[in-house]
Amino acid sequence: MTGSDSTVTPHPETLFEVVDGWTPSDDDVFEAEPGQDSGSGIARQALEWGAVIVGALIAALLLKTFLFQAFFIPSASMEPTLMVGDRVLVNKVSYDFGDVQRGDVIVFARPENAPESIYDDFIKRVVGLPGDTLQGIDGRVYVNGVELDESYLPEGTRTDNLPQIVVPPDHLFVMGDNRGNSTDSRFFGPISRDLVVGKAFLIVWPPSDVGGL
Repeated sequence: MTGSDSTVTPHPETLFEVVDGWTPSDDDVFEAEPGQDSGSGIARQALEWGAVIVGALIAALLLKTFLFQAFFIPSASMEPTLMVGDRVLVNKVSYDFGDVQRGDVIVFARPENAPESIYDDFIKRVVGLPGDTLQGIDGRVYVNGVELDESYLPEGTRTDNLPQIVVPPDHLFVMGDNRGNSTDSRFFGPISRDLVVGKAFLIVWPPSDVGGL
């Protein structure tokens, strides 16, 4: 090394650590033992991935059964809030921790006295709570004698076919936002609270309409 050099090139043998007097020789080869089957590693990875997939499927099933579920909108009864073909996410435990609120959009099982339908579940907006007195006057909805603020409806929407009615205990009065094209509590009466599946809180399809309800 000259006085101007700052780089030292070590001898090859010094690249290996001496442990208990052992140094590598030309015969030392660092590889799998002869005869070791590499297929066992592939099989192990396949089992691990299989376990991950099964776990994900179980988690998805639990979420759908107990927490959240997506629902398809098949009719125009909730337009323009929800359009035909939209998909919404429903919180199935929301009302385990709080009460249904007037204005909530809910999914519920089809009542026995509802018209025959190929669908098992309906989606409507809660307008009346247990004990409320509802009445339609000049196309407007009155709850307990006070006009209901329904800012979620397009301006000029009329609500007809709503004679005075008192919502029974443990029941809800529901209507579609498309008041002129909705089969709801005006026709099949207030629904039992037990029929409620959950609260629709998010539009998840189409992407252009993703947002809260």
